[in-house]
Amino acid sequence: MIIFPAIDIKGGKCVRLFKGNFNKITKYHKTPLDQAREFFSLGFKNIHIVDLDGALKKSPVNKDIIKEVCKINQIKIQVGGGVRSLDHIKKLIDFGVDKVILGTAAIENFKFLQESCDKFNKKIALSIDVRNGYIALAGWKKQTNILATDFIKKVQNINLSRIIYTDIDRDGTKLGPNIEQTVNFSILSEVPTLVSGGISSIEDVINIKKKNYKNIEGIIIGKAIYDNNINIKELCKIN
Repeated sequence: MIIFPAIDIKGGKCVRLFKGNFNKITKYHKTPLDQAREFFSLGFKNIHIVDLDGALKKSPVNKDIIKEVCKINQIKIQVGGGVRSLDHIKKLIDFGVDKVILGTAAIENFKFLQESCDKFNKKIALSIDVRNGYIALAGWKKQTNILATDFIKKVQNINLSRIIYTDIDRDGTKLGPNIEQTVNFSILSEVPTLVSGGISSIEDVINIKKKNYKNIEGIIIGKAIYDNNINIKELCKIN
């Protein structure tokens, strides 16, 4: 079970959104680079980064910050937000990014997802952001009528590294993850799945780890860390 502390970047700062709402944003004092260094110094080797500015502008924006984070020795980061082309992917991988997360572009253009996975074998993670079972795109502002459970059937034969399943209505709420829906989704594919959205406590993490769900590879945790609902040192021991 891999624990991914999360860093969302907007305007060069660490932020968290409430249910994906850009009007309900909390800013934090540490820079994304300092936060990444702290996570790494505590023992976390994997970090989840989202370029929120990139998601809104449809092109990576905070590239310089991401490049600097990649310089931290032995760190593995997965990065998403505004990745819309093979060139975007290549640049991030050249920085040293371990996995590049595709979301909107992959859902709207399945051929692009296939080409990305073919060219960058096992380097592509797919972000499935869900509201009431249906996929949302473009920084969660564009709601589709595509069921996540239908879309997942299309990705069986491409070289995805992992899927990030986010329940938007839990994200940033600290109400606990929608583990039932996530697990039901994960068993529809052989691709490892990450739980994202709503983690509120150490108990949430321990309960997921104890269950040892077959296809759940890890957990992404954001707001509960930043608001000190989770003791980061205790969390690292579980990792």
